Amino acid sequence: MTTPADQTAAAVVAIARAMDDAGLAPNKSGNVSCRTASGFLITPSGLPYRELTPADIAELDANGEIKAASRRPSSEWRMHTAIYRERPEVQAIVHTHSPKATALACAQRGIPAFHYMIALAGGGIRCAPYATFGSDELAANAIVALEGRRAALLANHGVIAVGSSLRKAFAAAVEVENMAGQYLALLAAGLEPKVLDDAEMARVIDKFADYGR
Repeated sequence: MTTPADQTAAAVVAIARAMDDAGLAPNKSGNVSCRTASGFLITPSGLPYRELTPADIAELDANGEIKAASRRPSSEWRMHTAIYRERPEVQAIVHTHSPKATALACAQRGIPAFHYMIALAGGGIRCAPYATFGSDELAANAIVALEGRRAALLANHGVIAVGSSLRKAFAAAVEVENMAGQYLALLAAGLEPKVLDDAEMARVIDKFADYGR
């Protein structure tokens, strides 16, 4: 009989494969997790997403301790643990190495609010300071960069996106890559974008509150 945990693991696999299909996870990079009643489920380390099955998904408790795993959990389990601890409204996390956003991250440059769709991330996207992958320092930096936001860049690394569901976290990661591409195009053309002010972003975010309902 299929259990709720089995269904959640299957949903994590589906989003991981969607991330791969969208070109957001070159060479097995990135990871996906989803909160559970006692912790979270997370993708394993180093397994191609095309080969991923629900049985490969690791279960960790709220402190990041392994409850059940047939494979080693993602090296970024500390970052996921910290986000779930600090952001109780977050139900899912998608971490990508999407090419355009990662290019900006490697310049340690965030994405300003030059287009209203950046409201999906909660406003202008910050870039967290660099820290070694998988470290507590990276987790702490990500928490700060995500304050009041649903996405952030990680310097010289990639993107972290969160949401109230796997679908919404994935949508935020996709939009970050889209915005990064447009921002890079402006910069390549020698143009400086006209940034929307905080009042306008607040209006857009408010309108997005019931968008699609």
